[in-house]
Amino acid sequence: MPKFPKRYGHFLFGVIQSGLTCAVAAGIAIAPRWHEVPLFAFWFRSWLIAWVVMVPVVLLAAPVIRRVTIKLTN
Repeated sequence: MPKFPKRYGHFLFGVIQSGLTCAVAAGIAIAPRWHEVPLFAFWFRSWLIAWVVMVPVVLLAAPVIRRVTIKLTN
């Protein structure tokens, strides 16, 4: 498995976290239609759209959320 420099940890975390979150959310969103559509293709398209939108949101929001969390817990 490739190793990334620690300075890219924030970006790697954001990509992994947003990908996993979007995968679960897309699965939940298509669950009511599982018998109507080709499941994997529909899920994958839904996941990809959500992930492309969420990666920048997570990368921009994470530092702000981290600072707010530190202020609320210290």
